[in-house]
Amino acid sequence: MNSKEIKVGIADMKIARREGTLITYALGSCIGITLYDPAIKLAGLLHIMLPEAGNMADMNVYKFADTGIQEMLRKMTAFGGIKRRYQCKIAGGAKMFEMGGAGGIGNIGERNVRSVEAIMRTEQIHIMKKDVGLNYARTMMIDVDTGIVRVRTAGRQEVVL
Repeated sequence: MNSKEIKVGIADMKIARREGTLITYALGSCIGITLYDPAIKLAGLLHIMLPEAGNMADMNVYKFADTGIQEMLRKMTAFGGIKRRYQCKIAGGAKMFEMGGAGGIGNIGERNVRSVEAIMRTEQIHIMKKDVGLNYARTMMIDVDTGIVRVRTAGRQEVVL
C-alpha cells in the first residue's frame, strides 16, 4: 500500500486515479460502495447512510443510495470511467441496534443493502463481492493502483474483496 490516504467521510464520496488509497471508517448500517475501472485505474468510494432521498430537504446527495450512486456514476464518467468496465464491491449494512416492531423498519442496514443491490441491477453494474450484514462496524479501503478492496473490523480477520 502506498502512503497517500484519502479519507471519505460519512455521506461523502471521493474519486482517485492511479495512486493512493481511498478509505472510509464507521460503516455500521451505512454502506461503502467502491467502483473501479481497471483500464484507467480510476477508483471511487461512496459512503451512504440511507436507502433513498425521497423528497427530503437534505440535499447532501451522498447521504442516500439512490442519489449518491447516480452522482458517483456521473463523476466517474467525467473522469473517463466507462460503466461496463466497473468492478463494484460493497461493505457495511450491519444491524447495529436491535429495534422492535413489525416490518423490519429498524434494520436500516438491510434496507441499505437491498437498495444498493437494486440500483446496481438497474444500472447493469455487477456487484462482484460484498461483506455486508451481521452486527459490527467496518472500515473499507480500495487501493487505487490495483483495485484491491480490504475490509477491516476490530478483533476480526481482514477481508479482501
